[in-house]
Amino acid sequence: MKKEDLRIVFMGTPEFAVETLRALVENGYNVVAVVTQPDKPVGRHGSVLQPSAVKQYAVEQGLPVLQPVKMKDEQFVQQLRSYGANLQVVVAFRMLPEVVWAMPEYGTFNVHAALLPQYRGAAPINWAVINGETQTGVTTFFLDHDIDTGRIIMKRTFDIPDDADVEYVYDGLMHLGAQLCLDTLDAIVEADGHPETMSQEEALNCQCEAALPKSGPSPADSLKPAPKIFKETCDIDWGRTAKQVYDMVRGLSPVPGAWTTLVAPDGRETVLKIYKAQKTGRKGQERGTLLTEGKRLFISAADEWLEVTELQLAGKKRMLARDFLNGMKNLEAYSVKKTSE
Repeated sequence: MKKEDLRIVFMGTPEFAVETLRALVENGYNVVAVVTQPDKPVGRHGSVLQPSAVKQYAVEQGLPVLQPVKMKDEQFVQQLRSYGANLQVVVAFRMLPEVVWAMPEYGTFNVHAALLPQYRGAAPINWAVINGETQTGVTTFFLDHDIDTGRIIMKRTFDIPDDADVEYVYDGLMHLGAQLCLDTLDAIVEADGHPETMSQEEALNCQCEAALPKSGPSPADSLKPAPKIFKETCDIDWGRTAKQVYDMVRGLSPVPGAWTTLVAPDGRETVLKIYKAQKTGRKGQERGTLLTEGKRLFISAADEWLEVTELQLAGKKRMLARDFLNGMKNLEAYSVKKTSE
């Protein structure tokens, strides 16, 4: 098979997916159509429709764009089938019904921002950093009936520095994912549409063979999920260790941002987002205690002081801690909610 023989439908929505679509276009792959989310209402009254990043790029390249509200809609399914694609590539999109993912001759593969079977779910980049991982990566796999469980085609690893936040990892995996997609397509072409794959059960057993004793827990017990991030997910629990809070801040920065509740002496509460922090190694006090030293701000976790270096008070702009302290008086009379008793 030649790569020109592949008729590809690409599916994706955010900036993360654009890099892979761009790689396909610039490397001469035949992208016959692009599927993305419907335009999103924005503005004060929702009167302006904002196209997705993928749609903007696709329109610039003159690619046909489909924007179904429901993936099982009969009209959409017929329209998708009319493009005669024999392969579909998915990056950062929604769950697909079988009538869609099973349509092409060579199937549908996804570029997932984690080393499957670890971190299945909607927010793998966030959770890898929140959990203090030192390495993550990207995986290509064929879709099947369940979410993120299909047979693995390829993987690539990516190191996470201790001071890296989600933005850094996102950018790195975005580019790594695009390259892995190209490598996967090369393998599909070379294998006439049927590359070698490995089940996720096999992959997990290989990962755990050396790490788990024979009499210990099963490999499935070591799986870490990556569920969607909600507002309550981002509420800092100061009853956790400084390292755990530090990783949580990194794992949610810059978006959506870890937050805590600042409590004034009179009981008034204000949301305080924390974008950057530093471990100190200094034994702390009662969890949630505030401490200022000159122009430096510290909050005590369960074991140590954590220095907050960049933050945002509700209604204010994001700023350095020293600038925040310039406008705050008697801050040590305040406290933060612990969220865990």
